[in-house]
Amino acid sequence: MTKSPLLLSAFAVVFAAANSIASKPSPPAQAQLTEEESQYYRLITLPAPEGVTLEAGALCFLGPDRLACSTRHGDIWIAEGVLSDPPTPKWTQFASGLHEVLGLAVRPGDKEGSIYATQRGEVTRLRDTNGDGRADLFETVGDPWGISGNYHEYAFGSKFDKAGDMWVVLCLTGSFTSESPYRGWCFKLSAAGKWSPICTGIRSPGGIGFNAAGDLFYTDNQGPWNGACKLQQIRPGAFLGHPGGLKWFDEPVTKEALAAAGLKPPSAEPESGGRLYVEAGKIPELLPPSIYFPYPKLGQSTSGFAFDCTGKFGPFKDQLFVGDQTQSIVSRVFLEKVNDHYQGACFPFRQGFDSGCLALEFASDASLFVYGTDRGWGARGGKPFALQRLVWTGRAPFEIHEMRSRPDGFEFTFTEPIDEASAKDTASYQVETYTYIYQSTYGSPEVDRTEPVIKSIVVGADKRSVRVVLDALAQGHVHEFHLTGVKSATGQPLLHDAAYYTLFYIPTK
Repeated sequence: MTKSPLLLSAFAVVFAAANSIASKPSPPAQAQLTEEESQYYRLITLPAPEGVTLEAGALCFLGPDRLACSTRHGDIWIAEGVLSDPPTPKWTQFASGLHEVLGLAVRPGDKEGSIYATQRGEVTRLRDTNGDGRADLFETVGDPWGISGNYHEYAFGSKFDKAGDMWVVLCLTGSFTSESPYRGWCFKLSAAGKWSPICTGIRSPGGIGFNAAGDLFYTDNQGPWNGACKLQQIRPGAFLGHPGGLKWFDEPVTKEALAAAGLKPPSAEPESGGRLYVEAGKIPELLPPSIYFPYPKLGQSTSGFAFDCTGKFGPFKDQLFVGDQTQSIVSRVFLEKVNDHYQGACFPFRQGFDSGCLALEFASDASLFVYGTDRGWGARGGKPFALQRLVWTGRAPFEIHEMRSRPDGFEFTFTEPIDEASAKDTASYQVETYTYIYQSTYGSPEVDRTEPVIKSIVVGADKRSVRVVLDALAQGHVHEFHLTGVKSATGQPLLHDAAYYTLFYIPTK
């Protein structure tokens, strides 16, 4: 959910359309992969309330089998019995008349049953005080940012974190500039009810949430100053890449508030046309992305995400699952910390969703709910909206499990024991690297390509890991691998052979 076709520049339309065509596999290949994926993760489609356009906004579980669904039209619906199979949810309308709700949360321990809704212009607390199933008390929790009426001024709200805080990321005006106060910023609502600006540099967020360690991330979409869609950690005082929101450091309406919060502008503004890792060396406050989703190979409108904390969603405990609206897919992300910074790899995971995947939420039974819409940016799924549930069948696919950086290459682990001969054969691997132009114009092609040479391959004693040593690593580059020849011990190929590691920091050991 990044761009309205009515307002895109002609360049952006042509660029996106060309890449969309290039990214699509042939229909037979796509159908075959979807069928193979369904053997491990099957999709269950939930019926929407009769006659309702249930375009995705946000999801929030209110109990083990009770799900709140907001819509871009400004409604909040509550479904009882969402875990039944076949699905027979009972729907009730909890609220209406809101403004594009892209965040839903409940405060842990709240006995009043309040729901916090992040609307375009504010965070609102809603409560049903008379027990009739509909909200009758609407309270403004805070509206410290501005809105202009521009279609693109989205606001995405998080769940409450372990400290009781909530976080909101704000899209730019038209996704290019910041014409309303704090557009392009992140805010925090503390447990004590105080709002604070945290950092700037945001362009067009598609989701906000936490990893398994409780650290805060958001997704941002390709466009000006974003060569490709990305997953980015949020750190107080950091500069996240897009300079549009820096103007508020000098504007009287916000200057004093930012100074009171202890925030300072970055020591310099980025120069258009360079490389982000080079600019980060010049601007200490500039925080590189943790993950690039190569455009259009693994994302064109990266959106919401969730992590599996149970280990009951297959062999990927604590990893992130990330939606993409345009491609109607969910990808998988493994993160590690190098030099106190998050970076890691993304992998294909599941395609075949009915609409553009926007909001993701794990249920109490470890199934993954995926909530979709295609409004504003078409989706491969083909339907205008969908609410679907992804359930692990109990069969583990043969996949790359993790991909870690090493001083001289990468280490892969797998979900099953591997065939040693195929894993040691250099012909089983294809590798290239590239980066993106850090520029004020829209997006970027893949540039500065290199083709590292594999010097050696070492198979781990457990037969579940492989160390691939390269002749060179490229800082600031995506390292794209295809493990097309690696087989399992039983002779099976990988379900997905692609891996994309975003390498900004090279470990020393």
